[in-house]
Amino acid sequence: MNYKVTKEVISLLEQFEKENVKQYYPNDINGFKQWVAEASFAENNKKEEPYWEGKETGRSPESAISTLLVHLNRYAKNYSKSAISDSDFVTQEDFIYLINLKAFGQMTKMELIKRNIHDKPVGMLIITRLLKNGWIRQTESDIDRRNKLISISEKGKDALEKQMTKIRMATDIVAGNLTYSEKMELIRMLNKLDRFHYPIFSKNIESKDLISTVYQEYSFKN
Repeated sequence: MNYKVTKEVISLLEQFEKENVKQYYPNDINGFKQWVAEASFAENNKKEEPYWEGKETGRSPESAISTLLVHLNRYAKNYSKSAISDSDFVTQEDFIYLINLKAFGQMTKMELIKRNIHDKPVGMLIITRLLKNGWIRQTESDIDRRNKLISISEKGKDALEKQMTKIRMATDIVAGNLTYSEKMELIRMLNKLDRFHYPIFSKNIESKDLISTVYQEYSFKN
């Protein structure tokens, strides 16, 4: 038996446990493999630190990341708005809800709302609009009749299909001039951020307490 390798693996497991206290990764062998893969990828793709606007005057990388994500969201919304300009869709959320229902099948209203990272009032307005247009249907749950299960209707599939060419074109444009390997790297990073933020979002913390709670629970430095 190669005890040197065994010791190195044990050392890696100890490091994984320390870094995964907040369970950004599943606390099992699959989470460990994912952590090793991402750490290895980062190590093999070290590059010179990039420039960002305001860096020379002390602007933090966190500030640059936050601003760039906001900008990219606005660019994406512009392209989505163009994709539905000649349709009955009111917002990009309308067709995103339909795409989710088509891809994942029927679900409760709250499951759909949570999947799209919306608050309940906003999500219910979208669902009401989709019902009014006949693009989705709702039925009672066999498990809990207080819950309504919703699914995409044939009319909804038709409305979605009519716009899918433009929607796909919009998503292609959003990815811009990234190479395939850059797209894969970006997906890895965005997935990591999503795994961090979604559990926080799911706790429904009051807005007035959100920042202080997250700072305290995740030990951010002031």
